[in-house]
Amino acid sequence: MTLQLNPATFVDIIIDQIRLEAAWYGPAADQAPTLVFLHEGLGCLSLWRDFPFRLAEATGCSAFIYSRQGYGKSDPANLPRSVYFMHHEALKVLPRVLQFAGIQRAFLIGHSDGGSIALIYAGSGMPGIELLGVITEAAHVFCEAITIRSIENAKREFESGKLKKRLERYHGENTEGAFYSWNRPWLDPEFLTWNIESFLAPISVPVLAIQGENDPYGTLAQVESIVRNTGTKATPVILQQCGHSPHAQKPAETLEAMAKFILDCLEPHTIRE
Repeated sequence: MTLQLNPATFVDIIIDQIRLEAAWYGPAADQAPTLVFLHEGLGCLSLWRDFPFRLAEATGCSAFIYSRQGYGKSDPANLPRSVYFMHHEALKVLPRVLQFAGIQRAFLIGHSDGGSIALIYAGSGMPGIELLGVITEAAHVFCEAITIRSIENAKREFESGKLKKRLERYHGENTEGAFYSWNRPWLDPEFLTWNIESFLAPISVPVLAIQGENDPYGTLAQVESIVRNTGTKATPVILQQCGHSPHAQKPAETLEAMAKFILDCLEPHTIRE
């Protein structure tokens, strides 16, 4: 399924002559806060399906979704990627994307690697926008054995052709690069010591940390660390009978939890008419 909602406006973001596909939905950036969606390690704009638009409509915010370099219809990635590729995306690329898009007030909503990118950005003190809150789905803040095992399994499935065929629907000619720009860094021995918990204490905005109890890519220790170490209020939501993609596997519960969080954060603020 590809994202084909008519009210969406599709645009190109250009960063250092690299084209990133993006989509807008809802009010202009100067009229309401923007929900910025950051996809998972094998995700892209279209894999969010209609979830961003439903959340925007439930909260009165606008939605902004983009595919990182090497994913979806964005320009191909430069390989190999460092084990610190999420730091690069959070500290070098994301600030420029937000500036290019003219985003002024925002919530960051990140899935898996996108959640880690959101936490790094939020904890870096990066100037530029008014950050109102962070929502993570299945974010990683340190490396676990279960994660490595699942990524090894994904490599076998990709190289057997099964996973590659599914991913080609979303990434087209980018499929090989999209897979290996995620898979190889995670399977690098250096990634065993990868840890972003130091970025949690400086976070000064509310955080909602969502995770499925049956996530094959991480245990509940990830959420526990986010809640324990974040320097402000961090609320956990654990979804039963749910794996790695709460917004796809438990859409009603995930939408309800995110919408409540966003509206609670906005209560002291005013969405401009």
